[in-house]
Amino acid sequence: MKSEIQQHADFNKVRYANCWEDADILVTALEPKGKHCLSIGSAGDNAFALLAAGAKSVVISEMNPAQVACIELRKAAYHHLSHPEFLTLLGETGSNNERLELYQQCAPSLSKTTRSYWDHYQDTVAEGFGRIGKFESYFGLFKNKILPLVHGRKRIDELLQNKPLEERSTFYQQQWNTWRWRILFKCFFSRFTMGKLGRDPAFFKYVEGSVAEKILSRTKHALVELEPGKNPYLNWILNGCYRSALPYALRLEHFDTIKKNLHRITIKKTPIEAVLQNNQQQFDAFNLSDIFEYMSEGNTTKLLQKIHSMSTSGARLAYWNMLAPRSRPDSMSKQLRPLDQLSQRLFYEDKAFFYSKFIIEEVIKANE
Repeated sequence: MKSEIQQHADFNKVRYANCWEDADILVTALEPKGKHCLSIGSAGDNAFALLAAGAKSVVISEMNPAQVACIELRKAAYHHLSHPEFLTLLGETGSNNERLELYQQCAPSLSKTTRSYWDHYQDTVAEGFGRIGKFESYFGLFKNKILPLVHGRKRIDELLQNKPLEERSTFYQQQWNTWRWRILFKCFFSRFTMGKLGRDPAFFKYVEGSVAEKILSRTKHALVELEPGKNPYLNWILNGCYRSALPYALRLEHFDTIKKNLHRITIKKTPIEAVLQNNQQQFDAFNLSDIFEYMSEGNTTKLLQKIHSMSTSGARLAYWNMLAPRSRPDSMSKQLRPLDQLSQRLFYEDKAFFYSKFIIEEVIKANE
């Protein structure tokens, strides 16, 4: 069984070497402690975040073999390495030789297919496997080629310093939001450029309006309303690494919890539709990433109905809209209840600033 997007995009390369969705708001939304969770894979970070937050089990659905290789290497790294070593293998610290040595420690726990994949890409392992995705390369191009045309290192460092809200607003208006910033931003984050270099043109099939304008508005929110220095995603874009602003699954306080509970993770190398069709266990929580972004409204409804049939009463769904608006249709008003107040509060806190909406919905069963 295939998902709609598989018919239009290539799923044999690493698109995301990291998860670019804020696990802090995901964990708050789903309250995964003691729950059976189903999570879209991507690079695996947010599935491991659910595990760190106390999930009873986490089934990962990932249809891209290259992304599966990323998830399996993360799982092996949690098992074999210390926290500093994990960050070194990811590419945050250390040297190429150190990373190759750490990879050899992880290799025995990898499946034959995944080990063959990483053995073939030893150069990317040496650079840090958290850097190899198409999306990461896109941000690397922005950091190295575009941003220096607008702001120097000193101004970037000043942006990331802790400041009160009023000072952040003044800095943004007077120092950061120049005409050159706006023009280059709109060019680099246009539908064409993002489709060519960052995502896939097929991912914009259901998008209407200006892509760059919407992202620019959310970027201002991240730079002014939130604290830039504590934002993992902004730090990665501007510095090429997280530094001390680590996302949920990479923080030291969660490392041992993940390491001790890796047996609760199951990786399914199939689309979510196939997982729902073949799984015997009903789920209490769903991390759906932004999968509806790539589906027609009709296919979105069909998938939501499948999810409902495999859910316990009160199960929660969490997912993002980037540019295509998707949520529970009116026809499912007796099956899914939108948690709008919680959604809006958490969306305000969302540090992954390129999304336009965060959706949380709760399952209603017929006997309620």
